[in-house]
Amino acid sequence: MKSSPHRPSIELLFKRGLGSAEIARRLQISSSTVRNVVAAIKKRGDASEVKKSGRPRSVNTRNTRAIIKKRIIRNDGLSLNRMASQLGIARSTVQSIVKNDLKLKSYKLRRGQYLSDKSKAMRLEKCRKLLQHFQVRRVSDVIWTDEKIFTIEPLPNRQNQRQLLSKDDSMSPKRRLAHNRLFPKKCHGWAGNHGNRVYQKIVLMIICYPGSLSTLAGGPFILQQDWAPSHGSRSTLAVLEAHFPGFLDKNLWPASSPDLNPMDFSVWGMLEGKIAGKVFATVDDLKAALEVAWASIDDGYLRRTVNSVKKRLRACVKARGSNFEILL
Repeated sequence: MKSSPHRPSIELLFKRGLGSAEIARRLQISSSTVRNVVAAIKKRGDASEVKKSGRPRSVNTRNTRAIIKKRIIRNDGLSLNRMASQLGIARSTVQSIVKNDLKLKSYKLRRGQYLSDKSKAMRLEKCRKLLQHFQVRRVSDVIWTDEKIFTIEPLPNRQNQRQLLSKDDSMSPKRRLAHNRLFPKKCHGWAGNHGNRVYQKIVLMIICYPGSLSTLAGGPFILQQDWAPSHGSRSTLAVLEAHFPGFLDKNLWPASSPDLNPMDFSVWGMLEGKIAGKVFATVDDLKAALEVAWASIDDGYLRRTVNSVKKRLRACVKARGSNFEILL
């Protein structure tokens, strides 16, 4: 007899004195199913299934595949382990259905910043301005700067932050973002790089000493910085106007745009990779390791990274100011 998920309900109603036809009507199932279960109850005293010998029947059925597909459509971040537990089947069966029948693959969530509609409109406007700006000036003339927090503890493993998608959807807006987190124990780093070979590795200062930026002045440079509140103060603007005329001001550089700054979208990640997995006893040990790692970064890599900025600006315009990595 084919197993029925209604066995417990049929048994309960039968023991309450209902006939097969009434049970079938209430549960909206076939009368033959009810009669088979009732016959088993009369023969053995309950509706439990009799374990059969021989090779077990496969649970990779059309019904199981449909259930798994429906659950993934509802929540494509659902854990395979959890799904297997809920369905009472082996994880390997769920994994086989997902991979071979549904043609889905587990992808890590893309990382990126949250953007409001207002931020997207602002980015679109300023990316267009920057593209016009770099028709006159070279992108390699820019000193790209940024600050970052580093921790003495190793970075967490993000392998478990995944999403089940088809190959086509893996490069679509359906691929969700995992937003950045703040680090607890920290040291504060500042760095800048430049597209020209001589000035590619200008400086890394774990503590930024007063007056250090003045050593970069005097060349054909365009200074870039994000527009954190302290960066836009009157005293800061006065220094920039005095030492770096032509710097990328708020009218040109968009806020909420780490994906346009080589330091953010590439260099910091490279630096983190060089110290990944290491635990430092003190902040001074972390500083020393960062300085060694910075000095080892390849010149050609920095040049290629800087030269990719215009491509990113065009992609940002194409995405109407939204996250654009899937267009690269």
